[in-house]
Amino acid sequence: QVELAESGGGLVQAGGSLRLSCAASGGFFDSQTMAWFRQAPGTVREIVAAIRWNGANTYYADSVKGRFTISRDNAKMTIGLQMDALKPEDTAVYYCAAVPGRLWPSPTQSTTYNYWGQGTQVTVSS
Repeated sequence: QVELAESGGGLVQAGGSLRLSCAASGGFFDSQTMAWFRQAPGTVREIVAAIRWNGANTYYADSVKGRFTISRDNAKMTIGLQMDALKPEDTAVYYCAAVPGRLWPSPTQSTTYNYWGQGTQVTVSS
């Protein structure tokens, strides 16, 4: 059983930066494809970024490409999401997710992911 816990959310002005972290416990972390999703009120949960089990490949949604950077540290069993040039439309609850298997291309549908954190709120003011 994999457990995930996010941290690092908060309130920031447009153009600012935040860094999210996700700590994992249980399971075999280096066999998991990891991703960040987000969900704003009244919308479906959407993928933001994903990273291959060894960090060699990454995927970004078009809306965050060039502004967000996903990373992972298998030794520390953590992933991160550096968010720069934040926009009000980035406001959402951000979730860390994991799916067993060294999958690539990464799954982009939330229903594919087995494990989820509790979420962390990111609010970007204009």
